[in-house]
Amino acid sequence: MPKTSSYTAMLPDSSGRVPYTAEDDAVWRDLMTRQLPSVQARMATPYLDGLRRLDLPTDRVAQCNEVSARLTKATGWRVEPVPALIPFGRFFGLLAQRAFPAASFIRRREDFDYIEEPDIFHEIFGHTPLLTDPRFAAFSQAIGQAGHRADKADHAWLIRLYWFTIEFGLTQEAGKMKGLGSGLASSISELEWATSGRPELRRFDVIDILRTPYRIDILQPVYFVIEDLADLFAAAGRDLLADVAQARALGLHPPKYPPKVA
Repeated sequence: MPKTSSYTAMLPDSSGRVPYTAEDDAVWRDLMTRQLPSVQARMATPYLDGLRRLDLPTDRVAQCNEVSARLTKATGWRVEPVPALIPFGRFFGLLAQRAFPAASFIRRREDFDYIEEPDIFHEIFGHTPLLTDPRFAAFSQAIGQAGHRADKADHAWLIRLYWFTIEFGLTQEAGKMKGLGSGLASSISELEWATSGRPELRRFDVIDILRTPYRIDILQPVYFVIEDLADLFAAAGRDLLADVAQARALGLHPPKYPPKVA
């Protein structure tokens, strides 16, 4: 996650609505228009089912309070508007409380194709569909609870399990590779790349994931394929802090990407 942001939080008014501008709404509309065909073709059924449940607006920025109403009815979750950047500790703490932290701003036109930090389109369009599914919601909460108990030094290890599953996980449906994670759903270039057969694909394994470094500013060179989603949901019942300890003892895998140029 970047350490600084050129964006500022959009604060909700007394009714809980964020006063987005006409240009904000136009950016959301154009993002939806661009992304929906790719998502329909390349994302997995659990995500698509959740997207239908949410029935997000296509012509304006979705409001966190209206999405929360649908999530609460489905799984007891809500969306919590936050500044652009929050520390891992707060992120895990909110997940533990079944609250998804959503950066409330939307990207500017100059960042239309790629924005390094998450914006409201990534948060709502990318993340909240899976949170309508009790199984994915329980997995997210389990990571939050583990992170809330973990030492600060363990946060960067534990977040890899979230990154390679909820953010960038893949699965197979009818012999075809499909996107599962939010980072794929909200990025047309990454979704196409991840399902192209060109990056390295690994079998879902919690310890392997915890040992795999990543960068947030490039297309991922490695993705994990969850062939049976039951394996992912079973991970919610693991002692994730014991898994982190085991991964730390084994050490990180060598990165598959070049070092970032300062």
